[in-house]
Amino acid sequence: MGTWGPGPFDNDTAADFADTLDETAPEGRAALVRDALVRAADTPGCLDAGFADEAVAAAALVAAQCPGGEGADPVYGPGEPLPDLTGLRPLAVEALDRVLSEPSELLELWAGAGGARWRAGVGRLRDALLPEPPGERPRLA
Repeated sequence: MGTWGPGPFDNDTAADFADTLDETAPEGRAALVRDALVRAADTPGCLDAGFADEAVAAAALVAAQCPGGEGADPVYGPGEPLPDLTGLRPLAVEALDRVLSEPSELLELWAGAGGARWRAGVGRLRDALLPEPPGERPRLA
């Protein structure tokens, strides 16, 4: 696994996911994000690190469109525009909860050095995905 930092796109798998999004026709991008979230959320048994990395990246893209969400990585994140993904908020929370629950290979890999920074970053993503107060509008990427 090529990982260079704790951010949602700081690994080869997430960067490849972003490239795939950029190569996908605009009308298929939301489905690709949704599929990554569903794959993680619905995995019984041990969640593979690759599926988890994609789910964290997908959740980051949803969170980037929410009030308080951080923008996607300008270097390794997707460069092409994304549709409104805010309808995927509950699924993104579910996927992140699964990534942070045993058994999860990615959670195990981040148990050592740098793990606290990674968990804090995933926690910030999750917080941004929580329901917004009435009257707030999504921020489109």
